Amino acid sequence: MFVEKIKATGGKAISVQGSVTSPEQIDRFFSETEKQLGNVNVLVNNAGVFAYLPLQDVNEKEFHRQFDLGVMSSLSSFAGKVAVVTGASRGIGKGIATVLGEQRATVYVTGRTTAATPNATSGTIHEVAQGITAAGGVGIAVQCDHANDGQIKALFEKVKAEQGHLDILVNNATTIGADPFAPPPFWNKSLAIADQFIVGLRSAFVASYYAAPLLVAADKALVVNISYYGAVSYHLDPAYGATKAGLDKLTFDMAQDFEPYGVAVVSLWPGPTATERASFLISRIPGGDKILENSETPKFSGLAIAWLYADPKLMSKSGNVVIAAEAALEYGFADSNGRQPRSLREQKGSPHPFFKKG
Repeated sequence: MFVEKIKATGGKAISVQGSVTSPEQIDRFFSETEKQLGNVNVLVNNAGVFAYLPLQDVNEKEFHRQFDLGVMSSLSSFAGKVAVVTGASRGIGKGIATVLGEQRATVYVTGRTTAATPNATSGTIHEVAQGITAAGGVGIAVQCDHANDGQIKALFEKVKAEQGHLDILVNNATTIGADPFAPPPFWNKSLAIADQFIVGLRSAFVASYYAAPLLVAADKALVVNISYYGAVSYHLDPAYGATKAGLDKLTFDMAQDFEPYGVAVVSLWPGPTATERASFLISRIPGGDKILENSETPKFSGLAIAWLYADPKLMSKSGNVVIAAEAALEYGFADSNGRQPRSLREQKGSPHPFFKKG
């Protein structure tokens, strides 16, 4: 069906049988495809479907609409599923919430920002919730300061009263200070960088604590802690690294407690992502445009989570770190801009193993 939709926009498309996920398989695919289609401008890796669109002949907005349709087409609808995405007024949280909403989920969008401000990184929970509803899901904005345990508790009391269960919890809320790219050493930076331990690490634990009974009540549930390669390699500052390393260990230990109840817990490592804030800051440094061009979109993490949740073998991944770029190859999807992000395991390190007690 997707092939026909691409052809209807004036593009060319072919369907390929079998799995094409490894770099070697992709190289062989390109060799064969060039014989049939010529140069390939856009690769859509979606359960064996690959497509080429002449971008000069296709409106960019229409292309992305068709592309998103193809990427999500083989996922079952999330209608009736309930998700909470913390820190979702902008950035990766917004991308995740939006993707789940596009899959028809009911998404609680949390954060502190309720009114737009005149800067390049602004965004509000209400705007995101409205976008989710417009896309076919149900977006519910809830103002919540994730440094406040009482507000977190009230959030999940609201979810319980309105839904009775929770299928997906994404712990994304974090704070990294006003100038995250300030050069080291850490003692020359503001002490506010330590706030990551509160909104970042502790807030993920508190949200999971209050969400636990709702997750257990679901037929199938997933907790995702948004982490990063900084858990195993230096990035930004020691507080950042300790927060991400703590999230990975929190994931492993919570998975042990949740296992008897069929609730999966994973840490997700996105790659460098072109969020609103990153785009604003990086575009102003030499070579910044190239960096942003090679970055993941905020939706990429959402796609990884959607495919993870749909995996019938989800519990086998519980307690582990999932690298978003590697999940894309495993499940056969690309980023929402048509790119296939690469894993940075070799450059930035691999997840550390943890051990169950004997």
